[in-house]
Amino acid sequence: MAKRLNAQALDSIFNGLLEKMEDTKREIFVISEQSRRSYENMKDELEIVRNNIARVIKAGEVLEKKTRAARRRLAEVTQVIDTFPEKQVKKAYEQVNDLQMQLSANRSEEKKYRRQRDDLQRRLQLLLQTIERAEVLVNRVNIASNYLASDLEEVDDAIDNTRLKQDYSLRIIEAQEEERKRLSREIHDGPAQMMANVLLRSDLIERTFREKGPEKAFREISSLKEMVRHALTEVRRIIYDLRPMALDDLGLVPTLKKYLETIEDYNQGVRLNFRSLGNEARLPNNHEASIFRLVQEAVSNAIRHGKATEIEVEVEWMKEHVSLVIKDNGVGFDQSLVKDQSFGLIGMKERIDLIEGDFFINSSPGNGTMLMFQIPLKTA
Repeated sequence: MAKRLNAQALDSIFNGLLEKMEDTKREIFVISEQSRRSYENMKDELEIVRNNIARVIKAGEVLEKKTRAARRRLAEVTQVIDTFPEKQVKKAYEQVNDLQMQLSANRSEEKKYRRQRDDLQRRLQLLLQTIERAEVLVNRVNIASNYLASDLEEVDDAIDNTRLKQDYSLRIIEAQEEERKRLSREIHDGPAQMMANVLLRSDLIERTFREKGPEKAFREISSLKEMVRHALTEVRRIIYDLRPMALDDLGLVPTLKKYLETIEDYNQGVRLNFRSLGNEARLPNNHEASIFRLVQEAVSNAIRHGKATEIEVEVEWMKEHVSLVIKDNGVGFDQSLVKDQSFGLIGMKERIDLIEGDFFINSSPGNGTMLMFQIPLKTA
């Protein structure tokens, strides 16, 4: 009983700590978003100030030209002052004085705008630093919360990990049964139905040949060939979903490219971008299969649950590991609510653990999801 209470107490402490960290992350995110909005508004304000500076400088250049011309005129008048009427001399003095006052006001205005510009630039720099620090802090909090969450899962006796594993095993069995049902339905409704139609159409071709001649029969044969071709495509698609043969023949990157192109074709309005950076290498079969399944699960979740319209998949080949990033523009989710309830995320965690990799998530409601995997580079 005491052991059970201790486990519950530890569970409560860990969960409370994780909730606090999630609250902190949300607060940092709010600060970051507010800073971004202020940054954009201040950029617009800076652009206005810069336009004002350009306008004032241009006006100042015109005033300087006019002032120089007025001074030359005044010098000419003063040299032969006796030959000019007093009223004309006075007008020349007043014109120079008026232009000098306008030029002085112009330069004061330019200084004012320059001070505003310098102040805005400093504030923009501070806001940018705040945004960057907020992003760093969010990433650190994510890493820390994931680390604590993983520690929480590893303390089997203290925090009821056995129940989670049993639940996960039951979910695996349920998923296997659902997958068998799905395959059964797809084969029954697709290739099996088409093969039945082929048999019926073959009987029809024989009768057509006897009653209407070879030309009509050949048309029916062409239609039959198209039906068989479509059935073959369906069979290949089902096989591909089970395990793409290209993975063994061509390797990971070409298979991922082909898979993502196929997904894009099947999901109108969804755009998938794929990049592979660095020197590609063949990995052990289980590693390549695991990475392919991770991408498959992540993309499927992004489309089905995240309602994403744009998904980026990036594979980066480094010296000691492969980095895999899947980022979408979907609805995102609250990690504190979904973490233990998502069969897909638990499955990804289990799969990445089997190949001794690391798994990080960054998501929040309304801001899409980013999954990052790091897999040790053990070449085949």
